[in-house]
Amino acid sequence: MRAKDTDDEALARGRALSSPLRIRILRYCLHESRTNKQIAERFDLNPATSLHHVRTLADAGLLAAESERRGARGAREVPYLATRLSWRTPLPPGTTLVDAFLADLEGVAPDQLLTIRLGVKLNAEHRREMLATVEAVMQEYASLPADEDGEPTSIFFAHHPDLTARDR
Repeated sequence: MRAKDTDDEALARGRALSSPLRIRILRYCLHESRTNKQIAERFDLNPATSLHHVRTLADAGLLAAESERRGARGAREVPYLATRLSWRTPLPPGTTLVDAFLADLEGVAPDQLLTIRLGVKLNAEHRREMLATVEAVMQEYASLPADEDGEPTSIFFAHHPDLTARDR
């Protein structure tokens, strides 16, 4: 959340990010602007349903409409590009990101997925230090311009208490 956000803006962003599908739409529009038609086709949605999600994201400032253009048959098209504002916006409690992550894995071959799982036992100071380091590394790469010859890639990071390692 930006310092100058109003409560209403923060609430609107939180609502917009409460949908795994909308998070996936943001990812789809991250490096290349996409029209509502492209979004509907990519996610197998009715165009009206897709437009509802696109407008929700745009109204919250998470997608930005670019200049209108004419499509192949002369139809009016508005491409949308993610503003990257979602990177620093707190999400509502729940598993929305996990659900979006799992949906994004559909079709990914096992040899294309690198997973790392680590269990550590840290005091509060070391935990804060570790999380700050991970966040700084992710922020460093998120701030880089997209490589022209790059391939879109995603990173999902989750930190949680290890309830299975605790005696109950």
